Amino acid sequence: MWASGDFPKVALETIPQVGPALAAAAGVGPGQRVLDVAAGSGATAIPSAQAGADVVASDLTPELLAAGRAQAESLGLELEWVEADAEALPFPDASFDVVLSSFGAMFAPRHQVVADELVRVCRPGGTIAMANWTPQGWVGQFFMVMVPFMPPPPEGFQPPLLWGVEDHVRALLGDRVTDLRFERAMQVMDRFADAGELVDYYRDNFGPTITAYANVAGDPERTRELDAAFRAFAERADLSAQPGRTRYEMEYLLVTATRA
Repeated sequence: MWASGDFPKVALETIPQVGPALAAAAGVGPGQRVLDVAAGSGATAIPSAQAGADVVASDLTPELLAAGRAQAESLGLELEWVEADAEALPFPDASFDVVLSSFGAMFAPRHQVVADELVRVCRPGGTIAMANWTPQGWVGQFFMVMVPFMPPPPEGFQPPLLWGVEDHVRALLGDRVTDLRFERAMQVMDRFADAGELVDYYRDNFGPTITAYANVAGDPERTRELDAAFRAFAERADLSAQPGRTRYEMEYLLVTATRA
């Protein structure tokens, strides 16, 4: 799903501020060994490298890693890019000072397994930090529009948006962390002239939306239903009062914790 479309383009154009904000919240700096889990094309890994850290970017999708590697090289940055599953990270225990994930690990099916891995690879006293979409935010509602049109999820799947619920994250990490903190943050997206332009953009470039349309491609009525639902959402979620311009406020949960 994440290899379809152009996720690196979407990340760069719609959520450019989140990766740097997450790296800053985690206190990433020179001399630290940092792991970005489910790093995609490096939206958080690259700012972490720019902050002077020794960065490993891991992701299950090789196409995204290739895009991230190319961007890093164009910036003169050296990162290690590793194909890896967030549920089975190929790294020793306690091998990183900082473990990050920006809208990545939250999409792995088994949440407790992922949380266990994040904790395992972080050294005692190290930092675990995540940016996770909230259920009530723009992206959470956007995904809820897509869900009825998506293929059935894999066995054992848990909804990704639970990672945007404080009690859920607290239960997953448990007493293995201290100084667990939550902050509601916002990424503003105002690059589209109207709701129709947004719909076209995500339909052409964003893997989950492409997957939803592909799943109903053989059913014209279901395709029309998806079109209508997506367009209606884009119109009602627009907070702009200016003609010819949209404004969408994309809430996420910023999580930071110290490994006990």
